[in-house]
Amino acid sequence: MSKKQKSESAAAAPETHQALPMAANAVVSAASTWLAASCDEQVLARGRATAELIENLRIDEISVAAAWLSAAPAELATETKLKEMFGAAVCELVAGVQRMASIQELSRTRGDSPQRDKESAKDAANAAQQTEALRKMLLAMVDDVRVVLIKLAERLVSLRAAALSTDARRSELAQAEARDVRDIFAPLANRLGVWRIKWELEDLSLRLLEPEQFHKISRYLDETRIEREAYIDTAKARIRDAVESAGIEVLDISGRPKHIFSIYTKLKRKRCNIEELYDIRAIRVIVPELKDCYAALGIVHSLFQPIPGEFDDYIAKPKSNNYRSLHTAVMGPLDRALEVQIRTQEMHQTSEFGVAAHWNYKEGGNAAKDTGYAAKIASLRQLLSWGDEVSSPGELLAGFKSSLFEETIFVLTPQGKIIDLPKDATPIDFAYSVHTGLGNRCRGAKVDGAMVPLNTPLKNGQRVEIIAVKEGGPSRDWLNPENGYVRSHRARSKVRQFFNALELQETLAHGRVIVEKDLQRHGQTALSLDKLAHEAGYKTVDDFFTAVGRAEVNNRDLDIAIRKAAGVVDDAAEQEKSEIHTSRSRAKSSSGGILIVGVDKLATGLAKCCKPVPPDPIVGFVTRLKGITIHRADCANVLRMEATEPRRIITADWGDAAASDVFSVQIEVIASDRQGLLRDISDVLARAKINVTAVNTLTKDYMAKMKFTAEVRSIDQLKSALAQVTQIKGVQSASRA
Repeated sequence: MSKKQKSESAAAAPETHQALPMAANAVVSAASTWLAASCDEQVLARGRATAELIENLRIDEISVAAAWLSAAPAELATETKLKEMFGAAVCELVAGVQRMASIQELSRTRGDSPQRDKESAKDAANAAQQTEALRKMLLAMVDDVRVVLIKLAERLVSLRAAALSTDARRSELAQAEARDVRDIFAPLANRLGVWRIKWELEDLSLRLLEPEQFHKISRYLDETRIEREAYIDTAKARIRDAVESAGIEVLDISGRPKHIFSIYTKLKRKRCNIEELYDIRAIRVIVPELKDCYAALGIVHSLFQPIPGEFDDYIAKPKSNNYRSLHTAVMGPLDRALEVQIRTQEMHQTSEFGVAAHWNYKEGGNAAKDTGYAAKIASLRQLLSWGDEVSSPGELLAGFKSSLFEETIFVLTPQGKIIDLPKDATPIDFAYSVHTGLGNRCRGAKVDGAMVPLNTPLKNGQRVEIIAVKEGGPSRDWLNPENGYVRSHRARSKVRQFFNALELQETLAHGRVIVEKDLQRHGQTALSLDKLAHEAGYKTVDDFFTAVGRAEVNNRDLDIAIRKAAGVVDDAAEQEKSEIHTSRSRAKSSSGGILIVGVDKLATGLAKCCKPVPPDPIVGFVTRLKGITIHRADCANVLRMEATEPRRIITADWGDAAASDVFSVQIEVIASDRQGLLRDISDVLARAKINVTAVNTLTKDYMAKMKFTAEVRSIDQLKSALAQVTQIKGVQSASRA
């Protein structure tokens, strides 16, 4: 550095220190000195003004130093240089402010506000949703809430300069900045309770965007904000003296002249004239107990003339968000309308820091659905409100890092739309969040322009582009948690729905083939399928085909339905059907095959618990009402009955079982789940001439556990079929249950 530069730097530093007394701190002094030596007067003035705003918030010296440096151009204030000169803490805050600049560019792609009046209700709702997502994304992209406070101060300084500028070339840029402030930054300041910055951001944005409305309201008020604040102070003093003179303790009394933007929004919402607003000036009184609220109300009404029809008792009838307070409007000093709110400390805490706080009500309740977010905002407001009461508020705020969105990230579509996803979500989760069809056809992804694997975890602020095919579906590998392809419940559900629908279509097609073959065999190919489905007991043809494909309709029932639909079923056939159904899944009678030692012509039935089949060793159990029940000799129930009631156990054997006798058994199959598994097993059992009467399938962790209720003629037939089932791809075991 030359001697001239050193002397200029030295001359600039004392002036900087005078502007900001806290510059005595080493890091703040170093930051202000470096900015003075490195940048022009315009940048230096912007840095000084930003630092003064942060100092007034009483956060910490690190934040003040970062505020100075945030005015420097990004190419000059590089991360390496800042960390080397001012330390990691200051560097992280400045880097956070620089990252948030990208949000401003994104927000400007949403279009000019004047056009929104012409949008449909649906478009307006989508725009509001995206604006809310932008606010959340802005908070999610920073690790330290102090970054947001510095950014708010920086935006205010920039807007002040834009409002004073007469350069026509800056007009369009100034309006874009004003829209950012109105839609994004001022609501954030409101949520965080930074009133010193919030009201000025709103007023300046209105001044730049709608100057006629701004000056119209200003002329009506006909007084400066300082004069209005002096008026409020006078009214506060009179109310405090009157209430305390009556023996009621005033815990706190605060007031605010309603700022111009707030008046403007209320005029738009109520569609009234400014003369009809009575809360342009307002005072809030905090008293200890509920009874004191009504006592103080009476004192205020005796002190000032009440305005008829302007009293609201939100204590007796709270608002829907549990807001409670007394509101009254009176003619205050100098015969000017004045609103007075009276509440207890508990009511005030609920209003300011509750999950249904006033900020959300004022913004139309956009965030009310996310109670977790509202609760964390309330906690952060509480921390900020303690700034004047703790010795190290900066450390307190730094401890709040990343807690707002621990489980949520925000990413962008190529068009700039914001999508919120679970933490560590992948491009597949993103694709399904945009549209189910896009997720099904997803084959690749670009993140910030670079190709990435589909199981890559996404991060806040990334722009994601999905590469999709024209036709196709998801992979079953996406459902394997070990592969890490899918993290969101929505995406996992959509993938499962796709494969369930695919399997349903295959089952339906398989059932259609079976029905068509049977129709050909009966020579009834011209038969109405709707009539056939109705005769089989199903409302639609698709339901009928699906039931046939799942083997819920056996061959015998299908034959009868075809004959009946064709009009060739007589009473004898119906009787045959009845007889067949009653004899199915059990031996006909003791005379038809089962022999009870020493007894003849006894009614017998096969036990449902063990479902015996020839040549299983069997025994009989004498029931009280239903004759003799035949069990397998190794049945668990028989073993228990032998211990408790041995006299009721009798010897039995199969005797001469008729060749036409069928017996119900249960088959259990365990296999790796795949497409077409049920169809393949059903085909094997059908070829073995085993009729399946019921199927129960449970799939968990990509393993399918299937239970079939089937009719067999002998144990040998069953063993042969089970051996064939075990040869099917993916089947791990097939056994008699």
